[in-house]
Amino acid sequence: MTLPTDPAENLAALIRCPSVTPAEGGALSALAAMLEPLGFTVERPVFSEEGTPDIENLYARRSGNGPHLMFAGHTDVVPVGDEAAWTHPPFSAAVANGEMYGRGAVDMKGGIACFVAALARHVETGGGPKGSISLLITGDEEGPAVNGTVKLLEWAAARGEAWDAAIVGEPTNPDRLGDMIKIGRRGSMSGLLTVNGRQGHAAYPHLADNPVRGVMALVDALLHPAFDEGTEDFQPTNLEVTSIDVGNPATNVIPARATAAFNIRFNDTWTAESLQAEIHNRLDAAARRRKYRAGRREPVDFELAWRDRPSQVFLTRDDKLIEALSGSVEAVTGRRPALSTSGGTSDARFIKDHCPVVEFGLVGKTMHMVDERVALADLETLTQIYLRFIEDWFG
Repeated sequence: MTLPTDPAENLAALIRCPSVTPAEGGALSALAAMLEPLGFTVERPVFSEEGTPDIENLYARRSGNGPHLMFAGHTDVVPVGDEAAWTHPPFSAAVANGEMYGRGAVDMKGGIACFVAALARHVETGGGPKGSISLLITGDEEGPAVNGTVKLLEWAAARGEAWDAAIVGEPTNPDRLGDMIKIGRRGSMSGLLTVNGRQGHAAYPHLADNPVRGVMALVDALLHPAFDEGTEDFQPTNLEVTSIDVGNPATNVIPARATAAFNIRFNDTWTAESLQAEIHNRLDAAARRRKYRAGRREPVDFELAWRDRPSQVFLTRDDKLIEALSGSVEAVTGRRPALSTSGGTSDARFIKDHCPVVEFGLVGKTMHMVDERVALADLETLTQIYLRFIEDWFG
């Protein structure tokens, strides 16, 4: 029986599955076919929630006597964009000049392909690790993230599964393999600010109430002063206004309302709850300070709605996990990786509630881009790193 020891072959099989969120596209079936010859029991639960697409997920376990390591990731990918702009068809896994092209090549079918190849080599040469290994793979990471990892974790935990550590195979390296391990993530939350006014004629402002002045004042209070200066492990908290809109196509009409959407990435100075309280305090103070209409001082009439569920900040402090991965990266690449909490969120934000988690994968320069691609040499290097990590962590 031929085992899936070649990461490039594994990746090609996964790329050829058009698993654009929320479609499974055959990717989980291809992955199951790789894992079953390695002694994994594979289950594929489907989760549902009203208002969101049903999502098929995969949980595979190879049991042993010893600690339990989880590898987590996703086979779903973002849309290809303008397919005609691709040098090679986005689901062809074409190879040119030592690189494999395809949607998901680095984010993150490549990481999965390399981890499977590393496991296959360990099984082939040493019979596999003495402990247990599970793969927790979702089809919902690039989508709403409702019927994916969070529910898959709850499903597995309810069946008695417990993990000692986890590695997420997201593309963490900015420029070359060995640059960076993610040992935590900033928190994230989004809000929508609505300022209510009174529609009227632009030539008769005293009969109207322009909400644009109010929304500008409140947005300024969100942006200044800075929330903090950063901490030892995290960048400064940062709020970005992502949209300001009045829904008004007319140039001679004062609008009835104005909205401002924002996203904030926060460090361990805050919790989601304490930061929400700070934002409410800023808005309340700014609303009281400002507004004059028809010669009278009136507060700004506003509403604030929080969108989705906030992601809490977290930092992994598991020395065994971090040292095993750092040492494996250094042994293979000759470079000691930086330990970082930069970037956006990932499914590690859910996994950290169940066990210590770190992230390490391919170079992410082309993720989500036209002509997403990965160097074949990087696939082999990452496979060697994962193999060394498995040996060291279980050893």
